Amino acid sequence: MKQGLQLRLSQHLALTPQLQQSIRLLQLSTLELNAEIDQALQENPLLERDDPGEPPVFALGQTGDAMAHQQQPAASGADEQGESRGGEDEGWGMSFSSGAAQRDPNDDDIDSGETQAAATSLREHLGAQVGLTQMGDRERALVAFLIEALDDDGYLTQPLDELVDLLVGPEDDIELREILLEELGIALRHLQNFDPPGIGARNAQECLTLQLLSLDDSPQRSLALSIVRHHLDHLAARDFTRIRKALGCDDDELRGAQTLIRSLNPRPGAQYAPIDTRYVVPDVSVRKTQGQWLVSLNRDAMPRLRINRLYADILQRHRSGNGSSAGLAGQLQEAKWLIKNVQQRFDTILRVSQAIVDRQRAFFDHGEVAMRPLTLREIAETVNLHESTISRVTTQKYLASPRGIFELKYFFGSHVATDTGGAASSTAIRALIKQLVGAENGKKPLSDSRLAEILGEQGIVVARRTVAKYRELLGIPPVNLRKAL
Repeated sequence: MKQGLQLRLSQHLALTPQLQQSIRLLQLSTLELNAEIDQALQENPLLERDDPGEPPVFALGQTGDAMAHQQQPAASGADEQGESRGGEDEGWGMSFSSGAAQRDPNDDDIDSGETQAAATSLREHLGAQVGLTQMGDRERALVAFLIEALDDDGYLTQPLDELVDLLVGPEDDIELREILLEELGIALRHLQNFDPPGIGARNAQECLTLQLLSLDDSPQRSLALSIVRHHLDHLAARDFTRIRKALGCDDDELRGAQTLIRSLNPRPGAQYAPIDTRYVVPDVSVRKTQGQWLVSLNRDAMPRLRINRLYADILQRHRSGNGSSAGLAGQLQEAKWLIKNVQQRFDTILRVSQAIVDRQRAFFDHGEVAMRPLTLREIAETVNLHESTISRVTTQKYLASPRGIFELKYFFGSHVATDTGGAASSTAIRALIKQLVGAENGKKPLSDSRLAEILGEQGIVVARRTVAKYRELLGIPPVNLRKAL
């Protein structure tokens, strides 16, 4: 064995802190980005929001001269294999608010989507009715206890004997438990007479029965009661022949009873449940201008950031290299990186969104049936970015259009071959299936095999099992459950 020296050359990709931050910001949603920026604002005194109406921020160059609102060229996107561009002093006083077209005040394409929750809760609504009854104090207390045990749909899911266990201990005698069980049964009957009808039911069958009993007596109601009490499963399976045979009714009578049952509410308490509102802030919007679909950034989703002038002045006056100055210099660099990477994030989103819209013009013109197949690689090659970058850009990023708000990932999808050698998007096929089912004869609904045949007649080669999968994704029941009476 002997020792020796060897020289080797190799290449490797080193992710600088700036590039790591750029990649991380790119994959964040708008809400997550705002949370990240809020944290940076708390930790870095050199960073602040650029609120409209405040005086302009000036950048301090090497000579101390003031340069108002120095602008940078648009970034070309965040790519894992990209390198940071521009000098270290770029963007000192740049306020990040550019890149988005002015929003038309008359434009109502983007809906705020604000929804108000129910003003009165179910328990408040029922509690108010307890105070209006002629019951004694003990009965009122038991009814109030049952109200607290209801779920959000208004059902009493716990058996009464289990509720008794919550009121008495295991050492109490059996007689006391039986008395309390009987009193709870009476309290439940009081509760089931409250509004809305069907409240306090222990299952769907009892809920529908209570609602039918609250209606005026009629032959239609009587037949509906018989169906709900004895043939609800057959009704759900649309086994109308068995129901007619068992109840001795004709088609018209059965149709009337079915219509009445459909008018009932199987979730009577849901109207009082609090609404879990989920807000979606679109990152970009698209509109047709002079025959072209053009994408613009949503200004409301874009944070406005700048360098704090006071601390920048302090840093300019103390360039002696002491500890406090060095600390401020590091925070200044971090602030500049964040401002640049946030702008680069939105520039990349804009470029990718425009590339997607250019390839899905037919969708915006004609709807889902015109959606074309699209892959991440196709967009990546167009905008000269890596596929993983496109995946990050299109996740939890939303586009507002006249047809609605869509996640950018929505515009990508698998394809199915056509007879002409082309390809049809799975989204377009699902839209066609939805149209065919919507226009079918209710008495002779289309089977999955027949749907596959119709699509084949239109040149789209698709198997029956594929049609079944797409139908299930659309929430369309099978043919036997779609058959009308």
